[in-house]
Amino acid sequence: MRIINHGGRLGLEEAGHWIDVEIASDGWFMSDPMRAYARWEELHEWAQEADLSDAEPVDEMQLRAPVPRPRQIFAVGLNYHEHAKASGLELPEAPFIFTKFPASVTGPNTWVELPTETVDFETEVVAVIGEGAHRVGVRDAWRHVAGLTLGQDLSERELQLAGSAPQFSLGKSYPGFSPIGPAVVSVDEFDDPDDIEISAILSGEEVQRARTSDMIFSVPRIVSYLSQIVPLQPGDLVFTGTPSGVGWGRRPQRYLQPADELVSRAEGIGEMRHRFVDATTREHSRGDAPA
Repeated sequence: MRIINHGGRLGLEEAGHWIDVEIASDGWFMSDPMRAYARWEELHEWAQEADLSDAEPVDEMQLRAPVPRPRQIFAVGLNYHEHAKASGLELPEAPFIFTKFPASVTGPNTWVELPTETVDFETEVVAVIGEGAHRVGVRDAWRHVAGLTLGQDLSERELQLAGSAPQFSLGKSYPGFSPIGPAVVSVDEFDDPDDIEISAILSGEEVQRARTSDMIFSVPRIVSYLSQIVPLQPGDLVFTGTPSGVGWGRRPQRYLQPADELVSRAEGIGEMRHRFVDATTREHSRGDAPA
């Protein structure tokens, strides 16, 4: 099952076509995409029998964040073996967790303002919580994941790393710094949800490519770990970490620049395209998406 947010309405997508879930279900499910995650199993069962004969082509410019208002956003740092090796750091004994603020969420095809000259890209698979999870074991953790989506953990490095007490959450929570999409894909759609290829192309240059099988802590281990401390709620997001290739680690360093185009991809999920503009000039319309 592939769930999208098409112009603010919950949609079921297949092969580039979609149906409005509220209309197709005669109102059994609401149009608000956030309502889907608390009823994920029920929605999944309905979707298996849904009639897609009247499906219409997806308008990519109408795609919004498939989880538009998460209550909680967690993220994992230093979670790929190659990334840790390239950083010269020892492997962590437990997931390194920080948070991103919900106001930073945006969709898969948008402009993002650059507040400084040191904004970095981080391509990630994002787990979306379905059934609430509290103190669950690793073996049961996938049952609490509604599906996976693609994300960018955009990071303003100067603020993030400033001072003796780094400001990870603030540096990663400017407006538009948590783009996700284009769809939330149920776990059963993947041949192996623990082995997904992700990549990023920045203005024509491939800057990241890896498989999630290289993660130090898998999705079930991260979800289980978080749930021992914090009750996870339907629609919560878990950014699972980025592989090597980020701009901060390059020599010379490569940060996002105005007019850059960042194309992010995840196997089985899809593609996002983002363009960037200097926040001090605002030479764009907020309603416009990248061409």
